[in-house]
Amino acid sequence: MLVQNWMKSDPETVTSDTLVSDAKRLLTEKNLRALPVVDDGRLRGLITRANCLRAAEFVSRGQDPHEFDFFANRLKVKDLMSRRPATVNANDTMEHCLRRGQDEDISQFPVVEEDKLIGLISASEIFGLAAHVLGAWDSWSGITLSPMVINKGTLGEIAGIIENSGGTLQSMFTVDENGSDLKRIILRFQAEDFDAVVAALTNASFTLLEACPEVQNIQNTSDAG
Repeated sequence: MLVQNWMKSDPETVTSDTLVSDAKRLLTEKNLRALPVVDDGRLRGLITRANCLRAAEFVSRGQDPHEFDFFANRLKVKDLMSRRPATVNANDTMEHCLRRGQDEDISQFPVVEEDKLIGLISASEIFGLAAHVLGAWDSWSGITLSPMVINKGTLGEIAGIIENSGGTLQSMFTVDENGSDLKRIILRFQAEDFDAVVAALTNASFTLLEACPEVQNIQNTSDAG
């Protein structure tokens, strides 16, 4: 999964000469964590909501009218922005973004091509990706198998068991168990007889950690309410 297929391709931006008070207003109104700072199409930095809130809090604590005036009318984004923000490329993988975000505690990456901003990957896009992977908009039955060592043919065996017991496999993915060789296997499928699929997996000596007979998609749940 490449960044170019999941990034926000037309993100909100500000220039380096934008007033911090205006940037703070935009961040609040759009419910954004950060804004790329762009001059003449080139990425110059990143201004975050935390940057703006810290500046506003400092001014409000002092109660100095001159500082209020400076914050509202003269303090510019270039005075507070991070000048060398972490970035990614359009051809980087989403897995790469997730690892960097976790390792470096970063919640948004400007996507650049030769210093030009072409998109943004933020927590919103990561949540969107997770929702698609987990089938948030689909109707499915789900099973999570207890952590195991995956050998050659293990996943094919599981897929065959589901199909042979009347299920239609929709997705299968694995999750590392605390960095060990063990992995949980998460299954999403449709089946008229959920219990038959459960019995077939159990008879094949697989241990079930979780079992959800049927989950309706988000749209159907909303319509039903």
